[in-house]
Amino acid sequence: MSHPTASAEIRPLKAIVLAAGRGERMRPLTDATPKPLLKVHGKPLIEWHLEALARDGVREVVVNGAWLEQQLVDTLGDGSRFGLSIAYSLEGRDHGGALETAGGIAKALPLLCDATGTCGDDAFWVVSGDIYMPGFRFDAAVARRFAEGERLAHLWLVDNPPYHPTGDFGLDAQGLALSGEAAAHGERWTYANIALCRAGLLAPVARGSRAALGPLLHAAMLDRRISAEVWRGAWENVGTPAQLDALNAAA
Repeated sequence: MSHPTASAEIRPLKAIVLAAGRGERMRPLTDATPKPLLKVHGKPLIEWHLEALARDGVREVVVNGAWLEQQLVDTLGDGSRFGLSIAYSLEGRDHGGALETAGGIAKALPLLCDATGTCGDDAFWVVSGDIYMPGFRFDAAVARRFAEGERLAHLWLVDNPPYHPTGDFGLDAQGLALSGEAAAHGERWTYANIALCRAGLLAPVARGSRAALGPLLHAAMLDRRISAEVWRGAWENVGTPAQLDALNAAA
């Protein structure tokens, strides 16, 4: 496996903010507005992430879109007002037929990798545009350690919300994520929809095809190539109008 050069080690990682979903459970609010543009405390959900990425030193961000994708471009522009350079990976599927998480990331890989669009061991941040996680830090030191290692992904997990009581993944004493039988008898947590990923995780996905992220993560966990940690700060997966109203009503 190749490793980053000295110059690459100090270059901030890029990030992709996932914003392509239809937001079915958030209807009717998402009939005319992409879910990541819905506002929490007066600010679109996606802008909380963009401001945090810029604050923590990330400079290049890819936003993917499908449902009402042009609204994302019109609202966010080139990213300069956030101190970012934003590129767009638009799926052109404006009726809810997005490529799903892995398919969307795979399509965007040429924008996430090096200047030639060639992907080797390139690492990058992945964050869903419709979660609210205001205290999270896109820590450059954590990102650098991940980029220098050989894991395919590092996930942040949270305590299971009431609507998902069984969680997604377990965690062993070495910080490796567990799924399936390996996680059946211990504590489990819910994937927070923030991760560090390596391009190799997406190798099985043909560009332009629909693919979910879960099966790729489960397969890599069997090979002990996914690490994780538990996030104890505020986190909300803003899925329904009632959840959005409750979040906005909170101090």
